[in-house]
Amino acid sequence: MPGSHTLQVGCSSLAIEGGPAAGAWRPAPAAAQLVWELGEAPTTARLTPDYLATHKPAALLALVPRAAVLFGAGALSGAIAKTITAPLDRVKILLQVKGGLERGAIAAAASKGNLLQAFLAIGREEGIMGYWKGNLPQVLRVVPYSAAQLYSYEVFKKLFQNDEGHLSVQRRLLAGACAGMAATLLTYPLDTLRLRLAVDPNLRGVRGAVAVLLREGSGAAFYRGLGASMLGIGPYMALELTSYDLLPQELPSFARGFAAAFIATVTCYPLDTIRRHIQLQAGRSVAFHVAARTILKDDGLAGLYRGFVPNALKNLPNKGVKLSVFDGAKKALSTAEQAYDEECLRLGITPPVREEWRPRGRASANGNGNGGNGGNGGSAIGGKSGKPQLART
Repeated sequence: MPGSHTLQVGCSSLAIEGGPAAGAWRPAPAAAQLVWELGEAPTTARLTPDYLATHKPAALLALVPRAAVLFGAGALSGAIAKTITAPLDRVKILLQVKGGLERGAIAAAASKGNLLQAFLAIGREEGIMGYWKGNLPQVLRVVPYSAAQLYSYEVFKKLFQNDEGHLSVQRRLLAGACAGMAATLLTYPLDTLRLRLAVDPNLRGVRGAVAVLLREGSGAAFYRGLGASMLGIGPYMALELTSYDLLPQELPSFARGFAAAFIATVTCYPLDTIRRHIQLQAGRSVAFHVAARTILKDDGLAGLYRGFVPNALKNLPNKGVKLSVFDGAKKALSTAEQAYDEECLRLGITPPVREEWRPRGRASANGNGNGGNGGNGGSAIGGKSGKPQLART
């Protein structure tokens, strides 16, 4: 309808003759297509959910704020991946700390570093649910951790890109490190709880673990090993997320996530082992270099890689699932925004102008980022020039 627009208020719609500035109001037609999005910026037309559900369902996701889509995808992917791999995660921790506070067959198998015996001992001693002991705080931790980590990585990439929208390898590494450290700082107490539940047979629930940690060192006990954790997570996430972005885009998302996690794990695993030892020092703080020297003295270089095999078996598919689910969500969002813009153009409506949310092109070693397009490096919808663009994925 020429010169007519629609304002949606609650469940009802009104038409604006000549646009929102004209002030001529009358009932909207039954097939109202537009709502006006009001804010500091000039008002812009937006297609209604009802209209899209009927005419362009593929574009519905474009109505959800990007932050909500990416944050939710990060949370869900992390929770699914962690729950699937929880049994191997517990075995890995027990091997890292030689059984920790466990006793009996579990402690004996873990102290010997025998993966299969430790795995079977858990089932015999604690039953099937023993494999998921400590998984609740782990899931409670990983949901905000995964969401904060993956979403903040996108934020830091946008923050560190140059004026042309490109991102160098060095800046990708910095973005990954910042994302990992920000998420770790946010969720570290839950990781300490998970560790204590996994290695202390006297604890049966989160409440008991909280009480023990409070007796040992008040609130500071929840942050034992934070320095070592920050030192380890920074390079780990920098390597993992950057490797995922820069591996050949022709590879399936799961394979890229698996390979990226392998690169980061081999490089940074000793830092995680040292962190676990520091976390278990009841009532006292141990310096990072002191813990490292103790492990090397007792077990040599191999001691820094105790539990590496179950960690790899758990971590690599875990990261493959998490990164591929998150990548799928980003591609789905780009596809929905493209479908939305196509529908706007078909109706003769100017599509909304969107900020770039992913760096253009693949990062190159020389730092100018002028590589080819693909995967995470693809162009997003709506550039800084203000001209509506269609996404390429």
